Amino acid sequence: MTVSDIAGAQMGAVDPRTGLGALDALRASWRSALAGRNIRVALADGEDPRVIAASARLSDSGTVVPYLIGRQKVIQDVAARSGIGPPPGSLIVDTASADEAEPVAAVMRGVLSGRFTQAQIAELLADPLYVATGLLRMGSVDACVGGASRPTAEVLRAGLRLIGTAPGTQTVSSCFLMVLPSGKLVAYGDCAVIPVPDDQQLAEIGVATAVTYRSLTGERPVVAMLSFSTMGSAAHAEVDKVRRAAEIARRLRPDLSIEGELQFDTAFVAEIGARKAPGSAVAGRANVLIFPNLDAGNIGYKITERIGGAAALGPILQGFAQPVNDLSRGCSVDDIEFVALASAVQAATAAAPLPE
Repeated sequence: MTVSDIAGAQMGAVDPRTGLGALDALRASWRSALAGRNIRVALADGEDPRVIAASARLSDSGTVVPYLIGRQKVIQDVAARSGIGPPPGSLIVDTASADEAEPVAAVMRGVLSGRFTQAQIAELLADPLYVATGLLRMGSVDACVGGASRPTAEVLRAGLRLIGTAPGTQTVSSCFLMVLPSGKLVAYGDCAVIPVPDDQQLAEIGVATAVTYRSLTGERPVVAMLSFSTMGSAAHAEVDKVRRAAEIARRLRPDLSIEGELQFDTAFVAEIGARKAPGSAVAGRANVLIFPNLDAGNIGYKITERIGGAAALGPILQGFAQPVNDLSRGCSVDDIEFVALASAVQAATAAAPLPE
């Protein structure tokens, strides 16, 4: 099974071929797509028992090579106390070892010198999040996941300092992959990073979320830039911003289907889309929904999750030059596994883009 076969997870709440629920089908698809690729994922919260348990699950499944970042003795002691089998030493990057730290130190000094003193860089070298991100920068791993014990802002800061943004973008944002009760997969952006994006940022969020959706699902993204107006039905500065963002996004990626401004029902419901925006290639077909600001995005995904009964996977960070992802501090072992798998899929599809 290839990454494009992930679309099979959209067959419904239960896959009739396997009896798996939509989430299990999605996980199984990612695992199959990653099998044999040996994608390496650094887990920055390596001393957390949840992360150690997720690492064991990832390692046992053979889909991802997880590296636990932290003090080796602490990791092994935590694993023993938690009843988890001791992780192999080869899958631990010991932040207490000067020998293991030196290659990362050289990279960090090269990137951060001039902005940080040598004493400050030495402090960062004791931080597993910066060690994990440094390993990604130097190519020793393919993706980095952190945040189980850290605020999102710290993960973003480490990523921006050591990885930077992807070519052609200045905006780091996020999206949630929403698994609806029907099994349909929809991406919501931005729900976690930029409070009030301007038109350029909103355009980049739209493009980045389309790319994320494509990489994680194998499906062609159809992007709706959401508003309280549909195609000029209301006049307001915020509506103008969404309309400009859609125009910028189309210039950035003329190969993508992107329209705006559209109300949510117009974008998502075929009958309403046909009535309110006849002839539109997006209305009633959207699977990537871009909210005009963080208030709307954060509220929207939580309503979909809590009232609509959807599962929300993420936030998936986007816009970095290499995959860096964040975890909620309340994350479960399942959450960590999903984010690590998603990060690995991002890395795999960046190396070998999906065919159209």
